[in-house]
This record gives sequence, C-alpha cells and structure tokens, in this order.
Amino acid sequence: MKIDILKTESHHKDFQKLVYDLDLYLAEIDGEDHSFYAQYNKLDAIKNCIIIYIDKEPIACGAYKKYDDQTIEVKRMFTKEHYRGKGYAKMVLLLLEKWAKEEGYNFSVLETGVQQVSAVHLYEKSGYSRIPNYEPYENVENSICFLKQLVY
Repeated sequence: MKIDILKTESHHKDFQKLVYDLDLYLAEIDGEDHSFYAQYNKLDAIKNCIIIYIDKEPIACGAYKKYDDQTIEVKRMFTKEHYRGKGYAKMVLLLLEKWAKEEGYNFSVLETGVQQVSAVHLYEKSGYSRIPNYEPYENVENSICFLKQLVY
C-alpha cells in the first residue's frame, strides 16, 4: 500500500470529487439544515487543501481558510467510508495544522455537527476545546465549534 500526500488548492479535481462525496454524506445527516451549512462551505475561498491517496486513489481530504490574521478555519474534512477509523482524518488534520503554523497562524477553529460523533471525537482527541459557537453558527443548535492553539 502506497500513501501519497498532495498539498493543493480547491480547484483540484480529486479534492472536488471528495467534497462532492462529503456533501452527499452531509445532506443525509443534516437533512433540512443542509442548505444552511452549504452556503458556508463554498470552495472559492479555500486555497489550502490536503488530499491523501492510497495506491493513487484519493481517500481523504481537508482544507483550511483564513479566519482572521492569527486564525485558520478547518473546512471540508472527509474520509471515504472504507478508510474511516484508520487514522487518515487525524493525518489530514495534523498536516493542515502544520501548514497553517508554517504560514504564521497561531490558532485553528472549526465547526462540526452534533450528529457527527466521530468528528467530535477526532477533534477532542486532537487537542481541540469546545468554544461558544462563532459566526455564522452562533444560534445553531446542531453546531459545535472548537478551538486549538497551534503555537505555544
């Protein structure tokens, strides 16, 4: 099994395919709320993307965008179902954090849904602390927001 890692931008076809699969998955989970969340997950603002390949097949991705001068927001985390629970999402997250630190960011924030139990577990295990929901998720009961300090 050969693992490759690609740093790219959101226009990359493999990233877009994984995000398409992510959106199908989230539409099932989020139900009626999916269109609300979809408006905040447009790819045009995302320049920093990671794709993990196994034997040339794209199996996991994640990205971040600038939240403010000190902070990135992690977006579009996804692992194909067959590869879940094997550490690939954690690998993507660590690579995104490393990249953000190299670019001078000190903090990472993210939002996930209350029904995404495995995602919540990943972020807590990865050192993220739950925070009050930030804009635009402030009054959204199905959202959970997290913060991690990247540089100490």
